[in-house]
Amino acid sequence: MSRKENEMRVILAPKSCNEAVARSVVTAFVMQTDPSVSELSDIKTAVSEAVTNSIVHGYRSCTGNIELLCRIFDDKTLYIRVSDKGCGIADVKKAMEPLFTTAPEEERAGLGFAVMESFMDSVQVRSTPGKGTSVIMKKRILSKTPVRTGALENECS
Repeated sequence: MSRKENEMRVILAPKSCNEAVARSVVTAFVMQTDPSVSELSDIKTAVSEAVTNSIVHGYRSCTGNIELLCRIFDDKTLYIRVSDKGCGIADVKKAMEPLFTTAPEEERAGLGFAVMESFMDSVQVRSTPGKGTSVIMKKRILSKTPVRTGALENECS
């Protein structure tokens, strides 16, 4: 990656309504890179999956906050880290398998890591049981067809 251009940190309570908040703030932050509608949709879906994991699985039996860290680098690479201090994951490799879930009785379709991997350029999961989990995602914004152009183009320069 190149030089960091901008950064945002958001702390959220692990409530289901905050999944939409996380998507919205990441969307607003990413707009400065002029992503395509498709790129923006990919990012929103990946963030939604990661934040939902923290809410549903990370804080199932404990409390804490979710930290969302976003960075944009001058080569238009987006870095997103979703972290919690929840229960953690004992076997990250197993948890990343499609359809694996910590709550089979709730008929969940898995932890969504395969979804995140399909939409982002890279996904790393770091976790320690009893201490929490961080999902680190990266995506290079390549769009030549931006969502918006015009007067606000250089507002953060």
